[in-house]
Amino acid sequence: MIITAVINAIAVVIGSTIGILLKRGLPERIKKILFYAVGLSTVGLGITMILKVNNFLIVLGSMALGGIIGEIIDIENFLRKVGNSIKEGDFSTGFVASSLLFLVGPMTIVGSITAGLTGDGSIIYMKSLLDGISSVVLASVYGLGVMLSSLSVLIIQGVIVFSSSKLSFLTQEVYLNDLIAVGGLMVLGIGLKILEIKDTKIGNFLPALFVSPFLVFIVSKF
Repeated sequence: MIITAVINAIAVVIGSTIGILLKRGLPERIKKILFYAVGLSTVGLGITMILKVNNFLIVLGSMALGGIIGEIIDIENFLRKVGNSIKEGDFSTGFVASSLLFLVGPMTIVGSITAGLTGDGSIIYMKSLLDGISSVVLASVYGLGVMLSSLSVLIIQGVIVFSSSKLSFLTQEVYLNDLIAVGGLMVLGIGLKILEIKDTKIGNFLPALFVSPFLVFIVSKF
């Protein structure tokens, strides 16, 4: 059911295209209020995701280790260079924010694994509709970075679908809740950046999403 990932990516592209077209015709004061709306909503979403945590020490360890890995690789700087090369100043924030919002959540993991194991793509189709609507608003603020996050959706969800038989353990609450909480902290950081409160270089924390399940597995052995 790789078609589910394709449809989800297409929904993001369509929504982003509408958002980018709207962005060009919006007065500056309307753009500003949209920034606030996106920033405040992102902070709120991040908090709700964090509240799902099982073990905050796992989350802290994931963020610390993932942040170190990301800082060594310097993911954030790479994304900034991409943005500069295409003259898209907000590329990094738009790409990271939308990738996190579209991919870090139970609908992505449970929906993709269900599609892979049973062929039922209904969860992802519903998610595609929601992502399409969200991308309109996000792209009206951040432009092309949001559209290119469709590649993240296609690749990550596609990998989960193809590997569903081996990744089904991620649907267990012991793994899922801490993974969502790690994502929630990053989403909260994105919200703070959007509101211009603090730039926490969230892109460099992306490896934490891969560290979290590994730490949960290690802790479960003791």
